[in-house]
Amino acid sequence: MKALVLAGGSGTRLRPFSYSMPKQLIPIANTPVLVHVLRNLRELGVTEAGVIVGNRGPEISAVLGDGAEFGMRVTYIPQDAPRGLAHTVAIARDFLGDDDFVMYLGDNMLPDGVVDIAEEFTAHRPAAQVVVYKVPDPRSFGVAELGPQGEVLRLVEKPRDPRSDMALVGVYFFTAAIHDAVAAIEPSARGELEITDAIQWLVSSGADVRASQYDGYWKDTGNVEGVLECNRHLLDGLGARMDGTVDAASVLTGEVVIEPGAKVVRSRIVGPAIIGAGTVVQDSHVGPHASIGRRCTVTDSRVENSIALDEASVTGVRGLRNSLIGRSASVGGTGQENERYRLVVGDHTRVEVAA
Repeated sequence: MKALVLAGGSGTRLRPFSYSMPKQLIPIANTPVLVHVLRNLRELGVTEAGVIVGNRGPEISAVLGDGAEFGMRVTYIPQDAPRGLAHTVAIARDFLGDDDFVMYLGDNMLPDGVVDIAEEFTAHRPAAQVVVYKVPDPRSFGVAELGPQGEVLRLVEKPRDPRSDMALVGVYFFTAAIHDAVAAIEPSARGELEITDAIQWLVSSGADVRASQYDGYWKDTGNVEGVLECNRHLLDGLGARMDGTVDAASVLTGEVVIEPGAKVVRSRIVGPAIIGAGTVVQDSHVGPHASIGRRCTVTDSRVENSIALDEASVTGVRGLRNSLIGRSASVGGTGQENERYRLVVGDHTRVEVAA
């Protein structure tokens, strides 16, 4: 089985970060989302992945390379503009051939994996098998209406009056039958070839289309809130690791990762937390639920439930919470106690905060 990974989206909900980096490269627990995705796919036995890229393709390929690090071969497939999920299947036709494949949205996090669902698909090989998740309000999602045996009766995109609470989570398994469906459909009202229309074409044609419910943790990391929540979840499963240095005046409590070359000086790190390679934390309190990237500096500050990307600096800010600090960004403050800030700071930006 091959994989088709969609990483061409523009990430408008993650601005200002998506101006300077693809949203699929935002780090969760100091690892880019796309790396998490490829690791999940490797668990399924996938050894060939086609990655759909837009104009940020070079940045994505710089991180993923040829895929050897993940035990697979990666092929990059350019898409000139967002033209719908079904369009990505069409432009990947030569790569996919007649093989079964899993299509995976590149900003989706399913850390508990879909191995069982993949095995179910391989055993029964329906024309298509969608992964669904029960949600309290389905109106913002594509929704699958199901029969008593898990068969898909109808797919509806963002229904006003949903007949089902089963939302599509952005992971789909297909046989080669999907190619006839993609060729048969027309662009939707928004001018895109919708994968829901292609799957509905299969249903209407009498093909076997199934749904499998995912019960693990699922998060769309397309906005800041989703990124921070997902970071908290992954950090909660963190194991302690010490590869850097911590001086005698510092205290580490809980599950903390200190990556190679990182230094902790006269500081308190409360897990779960991760301090990236080459980072220096001095006279500060970091955590819980903080991910500090590589080659950062945190000085005379308190940082909780936040993410700082590579080479960011935080100085004199004693109440940085629920924040996302971009690459090489600089945040400075007064050093006073009881300050409370929630910041979203883009790459290479300087911000001064005051009590």
